[in-house]
Amino acid sequence: MPIIPNKPRAVLIDVIPPSMSEKTAKRRLMELEQLTKTYGGIVIVKLIQKRGTPDYRTYVGLGKLEEIIEMAREEHVEVLIINNLLKPGQMFNVNEALRKAKLNMQAWDRVDLILKIFDRHAKTAEAKLQIKLAAIRHMGPRIFGMGMELMQQAGGTGTRGGQGETNTELMKRHLFDQEQRIKRDLERVSTAREGHRKHRDRVGLKTVSVVGYTNAGKSSLLNALTKKGAYVANALFATLDTHVGKIWIPSPDPSLGGRGSEILISDTIGFIQDLPPELIDAFRSTLDETVDADLLLHVIDVSDKHVHEKIEEVEAILKQIKADTIPKMYVFNKMDLVKRKPAKINRKEYAAFTPMFVSSYSGVGLSELKAEIGKRLL
Repeated sequence: MPIIPNKPRAVLIDVIPPSMSEKTAKRRLMELEQLTKTYGGIVIVKLIQKRGTPDYRTYVGLGKLEEIIEMAREEHVEVLIINNLLKPGQMFNVNEALRKAKLNMQAWDRVDLILKIFDRHAKTAEAKLQIKLAAIRHMGPRIFGMGMELMQQAGGTGTRGGQGETNTELMKRHLFDQEQRIKRDLERVSTAREGHRKHRDRVGLKTVSVVGYTNAGKSSLLNALTKKGAYVANALFATLDTHVGKIWIPSPDPSLGGRGSEILISDTIGFIQDLPPELIDAFRSTLDETVDADLLLHVIDVSDKHVHEKIEEVEAILKQIKADTIPKMYVFNKMDLVKRKPAKINRKEYAAFTPMFVSSYSGVGLSELKAEIGKRLL
């Protein structure tokens, strides 16, 4: 098979407990494949390994790693992506095995892949700072772990150990200084955002925040409601930057003399299963817009066969960032992809969240959605 330039050839592996269902295992690996393609990689082989406990040294186990190395030689694989969060020592040992096998190949874990996607998609200075912060927090423990390995290799009779520790301390201080600079820059952005929020409160301007699983159609919905023109693509994490637009909501009862009002609406970074805490923390200044909103629109891809699982995962993250008490509506998007309101969505089950069925592509249900937002906020 010919090698395509700038399209890294990847082997994907997920290590799962024996108790995990086949449906869940397939979904996890499918999402990893989607992430790899979003990055620009070509998936050569997908593997699932069932283990009661991940291998202490290499996570996947020495036998499986040797099998992957032989496969990589035959298929000219450039990256091994492990769908888990590895400890620093495990990642070091895997990459050492690849180096000793004389392969032009790297190993990444799930967070590495997500960070690389974020780095490619970030456009604003704020998003780039947030990604740098997340990368430092992810890489820092690895550098410490690598230093410990160097110390062990340097030790022994007739040697003077400790050089690895010295190098590690230098790298740790460098990363610490970088982290502090980035945090100061982000604090300035956060202070500016807080000033804007206080101004909105003073003038009585209501705010709506669009949240949801990545690729559920949040940016498309924002564009349809506001004509904002946010970037849209059929890919995970296509947009990372917060977009804010305005919508005019007519008064729910014009007979009372109300003209209506402007409402601010913003979208946020898409959520995903097993979103690492350091990524959530890094995007804290962006997610503050969600926490301080008057109303959340939880956008859901109604055509997704894993719709219920993804709703639960978004709700778990909202709880994690303390946004679970904010009034919320469920917006089942992409109705243009189904012929009728899908039977798998039980309206009664979601009645407390005012379920709305819309298509940001065709415009179906958008006027009703605006009217409902007006009832909630005006």
